[in-house]
Amino acid sequence: MGNKITLDTRGLEPPEPMMQILEKLASVGEDDILEVKNDRRPMFLYPKLEERGFVHQTEERPDGSILITIQRKKES
Repeated sequence: MGNKITLDTRGLEPPEPMMQILEKLASVGEDDILEVKNDRRPMFLYPKLEERGFVHQTEERPDGSILITIQRKKES
């Protein structure tokens, strides 16, 4: 099991959240999970994650924020 890395981008103006997330991806290992707390669904981020070999799951939280879980795509 890898590490859980947390990144809170709430309160930042676009495109800053996406820039920080993409920068943080460099430190995500094979079994790590990156959890991002964000104010909104980052629609422009999703294709970039897929291009870089990551899978993601987005969950709307009760407080209206978004939790995005990102990890490297496993080779089958």
